[in-house]
Amino acid sequence: MSQPSISLQIQNLECEYNTIFFDRTNKGVTLTKEGKIFYDRICTILDLLASFKEEINTLSKDPRRLIYLGATSTIGEYVLPNILAFLFRTHPEVDFKVKIANTESITQDVLDKKIHIGLTVGPVSQYKNLKVESFWEDELVVVLPYSHPWASRKSITLAELSQERMVTREASSATRKVMEVALKESGLDPEQLNVKMELGSTQAIKQVVAAGLGITIISSLTVSKERDKRLFKILKIRDAPLKLPLSLLTNALITQTKDERVFIDLIHDHELIADILRKDYHGLEEHESGACYTLPPVSPEAQEHSQVQ
Repeated sequence: MSQPSISLQIQNLECEYNTIFFDRTNKGVTLTKEGKIFYDRICTILDLLASFKEEINTLSKDPRRLIYLGATSTIGEYVLPNILAFLFRTHPEVDFKVKIANTESITQDVLDKKIHIGLTVGPVSQYKNLKVESFWEDELVVVLPYSHPWASRKSITLAELSQERMVTREASSATRKVMEVALKESGLDPEQLNVKMELGSTQAIKQVVAAGLGITIISSLTVSKERDKRLFKILKIRDAPLKLPLSLLTNALITQTKDERVFIDLIHDHELIADILRKDYHGLEEHESGACYTLPPVSPEAQEHSQVQ
């Protein structure tokens, strides 16, 4: 909409309610007390309409079983594909639409109800209607090629990191931010790192490291496959393990569908997720015992929750 059209709509709305919704000054536009009340009530009405739509879709004869997901790049590239491959075999009737973006974008989309479930890395800003649950704690590890002098070791100290050429994610990356905060808390100023390259994807970093152009600190999940284990040597940081929290985001005002609850229950099943992530796509149908995987049923509490309203 054009700016004049929006101004006209606001004027009409204020005339209809015989009040002023905005304070307009040289510094900008802010909501009046009446405007804040109107906004809160309208949001409640829109939430009710959305819940009605979900309830009607659930009762329809041929409901569209679609889950809208959002994930940050590390999860989207290295965690989610195996989970979706697993769900494709156990729940082939469910479709997924996935958006890969940074934490801020995923958080805003959950708040705006554009996606119903978000999976993010690192700290998440707190909002009134945002529900944040930790579902995994990964560890940042030092990754280097087998040709590196440290390849015979199992761990290094923080002080040794500043001696090497470092390849990192871009400054806005959640992994980069977690790394810098953790290093600082452990007594090492991130400015002391000899950063020679900043790259926009973990896969690009791995290629550069494999070529012997530097070392990196990245999520252990991104180098957990057997193929990567043969390419890279993974070292622990001896005096200061760097933890990387993975979070599940939902909107507190949205009632999850049965399929969404199944997905959320799966994400919280640490043993099952660990087993799924250890396997390649072709091995996801078989459990170590030889039995086929089955997703745990939705809990009675979750079923009752999904029927609310």
